[in-house]
Amino acid sequence: MRNDTDVFEDSRLQTTAFRRLLNASNSVGDAGETSVSVAAILLFYLTIFVFGSSALAAHCKGWPEPGVNWSECNKSRLMLAGADLEGANLFGANFTMTDLRDANLRFANLEKAKLVRASLDGASARKTTFARAEAYRASFVRFFAQDVSFEGAELQRADFSRADLVRVNFEKSELGRAKFGGAKLQDVHFSRANLSRADFSGASFAGFSKFDRSILFLTRIEGADLSAATGLQQSQIDTACGDADTKLPPGLSVPASWPCMFD
Repeated sequence: MRNDTDVFEDSRLQTTAFRRLLNASNSVGDAGETSVSVAAILLFYLTIFVFGSSALAAHCKGWPEPGVNWSECNKSRLMLAGADLEGANLFGANFTMTDLRDANLRFANLEKAKLVRASLDGASARKTTFARAEAYRASFVRFFAQDVSFEGAELQRADFSRADLVRVNFEKSELGRAKFGGAKLQDVHFSRANLSRADFSGASFAGFSKFDRSILFLTRIEGADLSAATGLQQSQIDTACGDADTKLPPGLSVPASWPCMFD
């Protein structure tokens, strides 16, 4: 079966051949012939453009199934609960307000995908990339993620409540006001992430989660056991909000008063 790659390769080869013919005709033709040739190649490129656009649109009509190619496709406001998208190419796809509850996203590529207000409750991901995805107010409640990357993702107000996150990379991500209540976090990487006003109250930490150079302005860490966390500095703790049950790594101390004012 021919795929999009085959189609565009044929178009490239045809364009190359046509250019050679045009050069040959121009080398022997007069001015009138050259004008005709220029018009012909403009028409040819227009045909290729329309044909290529149709091919791009065609791949977006595929059914949700393992390995489907929905790159750059508009899949917003759809009901895809329980969909099996294992190994799918979802690069740059638009899933705004789409229902992806309990979906299988293992080994899928969602780099630069748009997941604004999408629901991924109960979905599972393993070795999946959400790098640089836009997921404002997306719901990841009870989300299971193992060896997953959210590096550089926009996750403001995203909800990871009761999620199970194992070796998840949030480096350089925007997590302002994100919720992690009741989540289980093991070896999670928050280096250089913005965690301003994020809520970890009731979350459990295991392994060695990284917080080097992350922003913890008014970040809620009440009851959080961060004793094994790495990269934390006293200046970060001083701007966060904990309580008597918050546990810190050796060398760090509880502030005289926690700046716990929330709106």
